[in-house]
Amino acid sequence: MVELTEADRMEDRGTRNRVSREILHHGPVTASDLAATLGLTPAAVRRHLDTLTDQGLVCTWDPPEGAPRRRGRPARLFVLTDAGHSVMSTAYDDLAVQLLEFLAQTAGPDAVREFAVVRAERLAQRYRPAVEAVGEDTHRRAGALAQALSTDGYAASVRSLDERGRAKEDQAAPQTGKQLCQGHCPVQQVAAQFPQLCEAETHAFSSLLGVHVQRLATLAHGEHVCTTHIPLSAVSASLDGRSPAGRPASAPGPEVTSPEEKAADEHRFAS
Repeated sequence: MVELTEADRMEDRGTRNRVSREILHHGPVTASDLAATLGLTPAAVRRHLDTLTDQGLVCTWDPPEGAPRRRGRPARLFVLTDAGHSVMSTAYDDLAVQLLEFLAQTAGPDAVREFAVVRAERLAQRYRPAVEAVGEDTHRRAGALAQALSTDGYAASVRSLDERGRAKEDQAAPQTGKQLCQGHCPVQQVAAQFPQLCEAETHAFSSLLGVHVQRLATLAHGEHVCTTHIPLSAVSASLDGRSPAGRPASAPGPEVTSPEEKAADEHRFAS
């Protein structure tokens, strides 16, 4: 057995980081797709996937019941585990949790919610110029929002939905809405203990898109991706009482769904 040099080991770690980041951005993803995107051989990708799996950073993912399946033997799909996401999270999670716990203990739970709202408002203010630059079309705004989120490390993308509420590849076919997917969350570990962050973020998305969006899944609650449903028809909702075009909002912002509602929606909008 050939012993690897330190340079070889460093190169392997670098390649595994590339594989992990590609899974983060585009998972669930197959080994063949990873090989094509990264310019590696399928055998090399499988070797790195085996190592990442042994390390508990990557696992295979089974599509939810009711999701469309291809004919023949299904290819294995890979996603990051909670540990894999944690490796890519910041080193300040513990400090942030301690600060919010202190805030809740000294000023009360409402203070945490107020902090979450202020944070989300700042996000909305930063993203608003890019979102408004593409016009008033809700789905173009969703694409601009996804791009802005990705710049901040959220690994966001937008998927179209068909008439049955399933993700589809044919963008020219009739659509019923979009799914805004976030493959990474810089505050995932903090949001797991303080869901107010997710609730305020969802309100911010409504503010930016001018529609009543619905959060279907979150990384903080254990899903492999944060998923937000964006309907085809616009129902104005915002943080500051104004729609993207400056008109008064006509509907309240959304709230994170209950477990029962989320389960039903995940079945309907499974991707």
